[in-house]
Amino acid sequence: MAQPKPTYPGSVWRTSRRLPSLHSDAQTSSRSTSRLASARCESGLFHQSVQDGSATVQRSGSSASGRIIFCKPLEHNHLKCNYKEWPKKKFENDGQRNGHHHLAPDTNTFIANSSPGGSTGSLDKPPFLCAPVTPSRMQSSTPINSPGGDISWKNDYNTTLNGSYLNNSSSSEFLNGSHESSLAQSPTSVSYEARKTLVKPKSLVEKARMNVAWLDSSLSIMEQGVHEFGLLCLRFKFYDFYDLNPKYDAVRINQIYEQAKWQLLNEEIECTEEEMLMFAALQLQINRQVNQPQPNNDNGSIISPGEDDIDAALTELETTLEGAAISNNANDITQVPELHDELRFLKPKRFTLKGYKKYWFTCRDLHLFLHKSKEEMIHRTSPAYSINLRGCEVTPDVNISQQKYGIKLEVASSDGMSEMYIRCDTEQQYAKWMACCKLASKGRSLADSSYETEKKTILDFLQMQKPADSPALNPNSLNIQVEDYIAPKYLRKLKGKLLHRIVEAHANVKNLPLIDAKLNYIRAWQNLPDYGVTLFVVKFMDSKKEELLGITHHRIMKMDINTGDHLKTWRYNTMKAWNVNWEVKHMMIQFEEGSIVFSCLSADCKVVHEFIGGYIFLSTRSKDASQTLNEELFHKLTGGWS
Repeated sequence: MAQPKPTYPGSVWRTSRRLPSLHSDAQTSSRSTSRLASARCESGLFHQSVQDGSATVQRSGSSASGRIIFCKPLEHNHLKCNYKEWPKKKFENDGQRNGHHHLAPDTNTFIANSSPGGSTGSLDKPPFLCAPVTPSRMQSSTPINSPGGDISWKNDYNTTLNGSYLNNSSSSEFLNGSHESSLAQSPTSVSYEARKTLVKPKSLVEKARMNVAWLDSSLSIMEQGVHEFGLLCLRFKFYDFYDLNPKYDAVRINQIYEQAKWQLLNEEIECTEEEMLMFAALQLQINRQVNQPQPNNDNGSIISPGEDDIDAALTELETTLEGAAISNNANDITQVPELHDELRFLKPKRFTLKGYKKYWFTCRDLHLFLHKSKEEMIHRTSPAYSINLRGCEVTPDVNISQQKYGIKLEVASSDGMSEMYIRCDTEQQYAKWMACCKLASKGRSLADSSYETEKKTILDFLQMQKPADSPALNPNSLNIQVEDYIAPKYLRKLKGKLLHRIVEAHANVKNLPLIDAKLNYIRAWQNLPDYGVTLFVVKFMDSKKEELLGITHHRIMKMDINTGDHLKTWRYNTMKAWNVNWEVKHMMIQFEEGSIVFSCLSADCKVVHEFIGGYIFLSTRSKDASQTLNEELFHKLTGGWS
């Protein structure tokens, strides 16, 4: 009798090698089990010699709008030490085993250290490893402007193996589309055995150590020690999603939703109590909608399995040809818009206990001007404060239950990053100024077309966190495990009140269909302050202490290792090039204002190199939904050699 597939919290793949005697450069395929972000295992065939980036795109069907990458399953030991150093020290202490010396595994690579005949050891039993290999290449420099000149996205990858098509699964599900349909849904709960495998970081350093797991996109999975029936995880590596179309991207939306959900439940990303209850309410609505008929995304009607798609396609074509209607109420931009309001302001100083003080604020030309009176603001006299918002860090400081609507600014100064706080009186006021500050930090003025959209997104996010007057469900009628919905720290804090609080929050989202509930979950996740920040423990050349390096889709941050406070921010648009010295594993990044040099302690510097190159690569994309992946450009920017 066939054994049932286990249910895991994450994404996984296993390999059954057809031609194990072939070398790693041969066109071999293998079956690998992949743990999806949707808490399930799937089995699929892979090119053993195809680079990891290509293999994952083929397996996941990922479009040009995002990169879903393989990584090794983490174990709890990976969070305890900077894993590139710990096993070697352990070997030195252990000495010999059974009278024989054993070389400790190199935890910066899945490849064995050495073997006779130059074998990479990829067919041997894999050691306890969790990071890519440092390329044995000469020191190189990667310029920001497109290497190779062409930044267009090339034709799709080759999906043939020895002249025949290689399916992502040997199952006939791919012939009738049922496999793709199944990937658009997820289990509502996971087993106890699967829960025991969850890795839950307790500190910023442990969160940074989790990034040791990424496979090298420049090497094949065979070169990285992935063996027959081995276990891999599929994750979106780069937090840069766009063009999520509910009609065509059900699988991608579901996988992003699941990755967001498990980040919250495993406390990989922080959120407030109100936000946690909102996420739980959305998750409850999603689980309740799974088996319900869903409205058509075009006209709100219920989807019927036998419905003819021709009419829907004609309607979509008609809308495309006619174009979107242009509003007659659009602002006549003859001058750059300004924002004026009376707000409270605080600039903390050492050894002082001063509170918030009222000022008249003006936002103009990416600057905040603070005046002591309305008359001074109108006549534009010399302001009490002038704050340059370009490049600053903007963080919400909100507590719905306490009617607290604050904005935290971290602005570059000669002494590092200066903290400033703005306090608003209402959520409408907060939404206006939060949207203004976020856009200005990216170099966009109030004339930008995204200002109104940003403001509405903030208001919707706040509205979902408000408790409803009356619950739409009876808590006693629900048979759910609250630990499937709430992060552990809030489980301990709220205890017996949790189910009732979730039901109260659910009343705000009770009418959302399945796909809209998932999209709302994703948007709310993207609005969290820590969203999209990938951490590494590093040591800068001019410093003796360890610090954090945070990498996002548009900036690099130097952060305090204990508090996470931003010490320095560099934007990609000021970056000239980045160099890697593979001999000493030092990385140098050249900016307009100077260069920084650091070594990475929690992962190989190749991982850092890939994140920076990957985000630069994604910035070259166009908004064309039919765009395919330019594999050559991706590997030029992330490969680590010229």
